[in-house]
Amino acid sequence: MTAEPQGPLLLACALGAEQWALRPAGRLPGVRLLRTGMGARRAGHSVSAALRQGAYAPRAFLYAGFGAAVGPGPCSGDLVVATEVRDTLGEPVGLPGGRQLADALVRSGLGVHSGPLYTADRIVRGEQRTALHTDGVLCVDMETAAALRALPPGVPVAAVRVIVDTPERELLRPGTLVHGVRAWRVLRAAAPVLAGWRP
Repeated sequence: MTAEPQGPLLLACALGAEQWALRPAGRLPGVRLLRTGMGARRAGHSVSAALRQGAYAPRAFLYAGFGAAVGPGPCSGDLVVATEVRDTLGEPVGLPGGRQLADALVRSGLGVHSGPLYTADRIVRGEQRTALHTDGVLCVDMETAAALRALPPGVPVAAVRVIVDTPERELLRPGTLVHGVRAWRVLRAAAPVLAGWRP
């Protein structure tokens, strides 16, 4: 009896800069790199389209890219591995496979935090960050929850974000470019570990 063909790790990101950082991972056997575009609508649509085009369902799905910290702890250039994903449209989604991934990232020498990730419909600022931090959220993005909803049941999932901005240094402030370059380098360094994730 021959084993059934196994699909790839579908490694998704939103932005061109993220795709560029993750490109070494996308060249590896068994990894398919997908750029979804920014925002929930594009993310969900792109993942659905990729699944329709694939010969096999992915063996696992990992969304990676940049994010924003909502409180003290994660700093610019730190990685946040999501333990669950929340948004306003559904129940939180637990990501138990993230623990193994976080351990692998730590072993590679990167700064890693684990905790809830919140998918927002717009850039989060000021008091909204404070409220999310009070609710236990570590990091905010704009795509992951929608991407996860597009997946078939049973696919192992994980989400990793590199912090660019923090409550003290929000986007579009002096220093954003420096923090963005730092985050890009960290994502590039993390790419081989992400590609090697085997849930």
